[in-house]
Amino acid sequence: MVQELAANNSEAVLESWIERETMAEAMIPLIGRLYRENNVILSVHGRSLINQSAVSLLKAHRFARHVDGVLLRPEETLPMLLALTALRLGPASINLATLNLKYAQEGVGQSREEFLRVELAEIVDRQGQDLRRGKDVVLYGFGRIGRLLARILIEHAGGGQGLRLRAIVVRNGGESDLTKRASLLRRDSVHGPFNGTITVDEERNIIQANGTAIQVIYSDDPSAIDYTAFNIHDALIVDNTGRWRDEEGLSQHLQSKGASRVLLTAPGKGALKNVVHGINHDTIKDEDKIITAASCTTNAITPVLKALNDKYGIVHGHVETVHSFTNDQNLTDNFHKGDRRGRSAALNMVLTETGAAKAVAKALPELAGKLSGNSIRVPTPNVSMAILNLTLENGTTKEEINTYLRDMSLNSGLRKQIDFIDSPEVVSSDFIGSRRAGIVDGLATISNDKHLVLYVWYDNEFGYSCQVVRVMEEMAGVHPRQFPAVEESPVLLPA
Repeated sequence: MVQELAANNSEAVLESWIERETMAEAMIPLIGRLYRENNVILSVHGRSLINQSAVSLLKAHRFARHVDGVLLRPEETLPMLLALTALRLGPASINLATLNLKYAQEGVGQSREEFLRVELAEIVDRQGQDLRRGKDVVLYGFGRIGRLLARILIEHAGGGQGLRLRAIVVRNGGESDLTKRASLLRRDSVHGPFNGTITVDEERNIIQANGTAIQVIYSDDPSAIDYTAFNIHDALIVDNTGRWRDEEGLSQHLQSKGASRVLLTAPGKGALKNVVHGINHDTIKDEDKIITAASCTTNAITPVLKALNDKYGIVHGHVETVHSFTNDQNLTDNFHKGDRRGRSAALNMVLTETGAAKAVAKALPELAGKLSGNSIRVPTPNVSMAILNLTLENGTTKEEINTYLRDMSLNSGLRKQIDFIDSPEVVSSDFIGSRRAGIVDGLATISNDKHLVLYVWYDNEFGYSCQVVRVMEEMAGVHPRQFPAVEESPVLLPA
């Protein structure tokens, strides 16, 4: 009898899985159609649903319970997708999980289509009315960040009304250079294989990736390139090399024909505007020709620090980063102009400096002079951690601070920057591919009234690259509307 019940249960579990998998398979063409025909980007709390397998869609559904506390069921989202396809939507970024939850809470007595017509009124019947102009993008440099930016831009290509990756500029590495560049885009030891197909046109020096033709331009002079010769105009040049970090050096790009603006993927020097998306991206003006996207660490900690300062006030603090090694360190002991960085990155923890604590003040002036910082480079290839040791103006508890930051990650203008997790089993590699700037580890939080210690994980490569793309979209004016809408500034909980 027990064996019979077990067998029946096993069959029921399998039948349930097959049913959910069948529904997920039915979602794939609907998601693709909304993306190609309407420029609608669907996600589940930051996890893109574009070009995903049925199993990946079910994993995204499963993930939603960690955020909302309730299951996201395919039998609910499939009808939601069918209703969305009937509305002739204009371009938008839609969080399917949040939209579905809002319908469950507020759509009582309404059909899904009736609810969506009200909720998405600004984009209903706007198909083909995308007023955004596509922006040509050139990646100057094609290293770790450059290749990840390329992956994200290709993923977001849509119908071409957003950011259009047109070219990369690199030094000629000699024989087989083009093939090797394409191979590095195709295969990545940390982030895995490229999701799609890549071919090489050696005659025209073009890498073709999922329908995106990327012109490879060989040059060592940022001021002497004629981009218009490749039909590239009014281009946003994204400098990933780090060779020039001040206005004088970066302005060389603007001397090239066809270039109009520059974004540096590193902290800038002097009076250059350092932008952390979610914090001060609204300060970008049309007349700002050169912008910097700050550092990965600054992007990871500034949103969390703002949230804390807004509610509790920060008197002073220290930021210690445990950071994966980077290209500027040596694999084996050898001469390096920087202190300690000549020692083997693969064999040592290396104490070094970080400018992230001071750089926070460029995006968040109210914290000027309140933070110190240091960094320990460790033998991991990616994912880092920032430890925020803070003295607050107003006391709190671990439970209160975690509840507050979890809410910020879900229901505020910082929800694309701050993530929250409270699993007792996560380690650094679990955060590879995170699209958030920083992830608060709630179980590690230490609170003693006005003394707070927070642990913030961050994918210092991919999470940072997502922040860079958000800044690019702001500079180009092509950022899609977000639904359901949230406040642009954090929604503070009662003290």
